[in-house]
Amino acid sequence: MKKILLVEDDINLQNLVNEYLKDYNLSCDSFSKPLDALKKYSENPSGYSLAILDLGLPQMDGFDLLKKLKEIRPLPIIISTARDDIGNKIYGYELGVDDYLSKPYEPRELVLRVNAVLKRYSNDEYLTFGRFKINKSTNQIFLDNTEIEFTKIEFEIIVLLLKNSNKVISREEILRNTSLREDTRNRTIDMHISNIRFKIDDDSKDTKYIKSVWGIGYKFLDDN
Repeated sequence: MKKILLVEDDINLQNLVNEYLKDYNLSCDSFSKPLDALKKYSENPSGYSLAILDLGLPQMDGFDLLKKLKEIRPLPIIISTARDDIGNKIYGYELGVDDYLSKPYEPRELVLRVNAVLKRYSNDEYLTFGRFKINKSTNQIFLDNTEIEFTKIEFEIIVLLLKNSNKVISREEILRNTSLREDTRNRTIDMHISNIRFKIDDDSKDTKYIKSVWGIGYKFLDDN
């Protein structure tokens, strides 16, 4: 059963949404205080499939909560709020929200939106590796829901590293499993790795993702 993180300080609406989601086989953990939700989420971030966030919350704004959730582990997010102005909607989408639902609305509409977002992130369509997702049908790669554009060779290399997270991949394995020519020199592979690092904002001297293993090759770090 998919588990939803609901943060809504209107208790009547919270209870209504909670019960409605259960009717559609969606488990729900509900909170009125963002700090309580953050604590619960940090204990088991991979246990949640989606978050529904109000914006006008005590303790912190819903957008600030969104950022803190994503710092722990990215997940699909639907904004549920009375703020229906275009400025807030644009800002929300810039932060990577997946849908924006203005109050008041029928609970059935929320369920439809939830199912639509969950379908986009289903295991049938995406491979997920920590903060990275690969769309299997379109060969797109996303970092925190933002698409990163790679060349054909770069795409093949990062997919190889992602699928072998925390394992050392030699330069010879990179040659065998990509379209690189067999006579490619090591520095050509290193150049492609350097380009990938630049695109995912990874510093080789203080790496978050791709670690160089001297004399062998590379390892993609996945602590999630």
